[in-house]
Amino acid sequence: MMKKYRWGMIGLGDIATQFAAGFSNEASELYGVSARSLAKVQAFTEKYAIPHAYESTDAMLEDPQIDIVYIAVPNDLHHEFIMKALMAGKHVLCEKAITTSADELAEELALAKEKNLVLEEAMTIFNMPVYARLKEEIDAGRLGKLKMIQAPFGSYKDPDPSNRFFNPDLGGGALLDIGTYAVSFARFFMTDTPEVTFSSMKPFSTGVDEQSVTILQNPADEMASVTLTFQAKMPKTGIVAFEEGYITVDEYPRADKAVIHFRDGTNEVIEAGDSSQALNYEIANMIKAIDGEIKGSIHLTTDVIDVLDQMQAFWEQQ
Repeated sequence: MMKKYRWGMIGLGDIATQFAAGFSNEASELYGVSARSLAKVQAFTEKYAIPHAYESTDAMLEDPQIDIVYIAVPNDLHHEFIMKALMAGKHVLCEKAITTSADELAEELALAKEKNLVLEEAMTIFNMPVYARLKEEIDAGRLGKLKMIQAPFGSYKDPDPSNRFFNPDLGGGALLDIGTYAVSFARFFMTDTPEVTFSSMKPFSTGVDEQSVTILQNPADEMASVTLTFQAKMPKTGIVAFEEGYITVDEYPRADKAVIHFRDGTNEVIEAGDSSQALNYEIANMIKAIDGEIKGSIHLTTDVIDVLDQMQAFWEQQ
């Protein structure tokens, strides 16, 4: 008989609501929720027919019925809750950015290894089926060598210094919110770990990054540009350029379609998955990683967090 994994959630924000509202996995059950307000937790569990409302996160983590914890709280709290959940013997799927530094992630991964647990980041790009299909086309050699990647992400946020996007105490700034998508897009296609060769940032009045331009390069001489802004909307269209053609991926964080543009002028549309099921692909791959069916993507996440650290190091020198 197939094991039924029971999930516990921490947090009640927008992404947590999406996670609960659309939760669908035959090997899983959304078992309980915890957050700061018990009244809000109770209302949430009632709305989404979740059996358990915990009066505290500690109470949830002490419940032996919980197998996996999904963390959807502000970035500055991720490390604390990841460590608590791992210490309690729970597998962890944490929203992006999984941590605010490479040092934190190294500490978490060491504990996960010690406890024989799976730790993964809820990064849609590493889980959407269209990316696996594109990788098959690339690995088949149809496009030749990778040369250049463009990963833009621009989103207009209300310039209110108190909201989480611009509040340094809540892990604000474009880097940890949208930058993780852009860097993850670049890292997914690169054949080797990239390093930051240049990065320039313009800060918001609170000191967090409002916009930035970054160049990545790896030992295979593959390069990528990552452009981020919180004060202008840009199309989320990623471009991956090879010797024999290039790939365009529109709305790349939750893409279910891409187009290969060959050098001879012909195009090929690649479709796989459904963007509305993005979070369920993360859930399914988390279960496969726990069951040992797939490697998971934490090795890519580790490289991404390291790049984010390097970007911030450049900015501190400006």
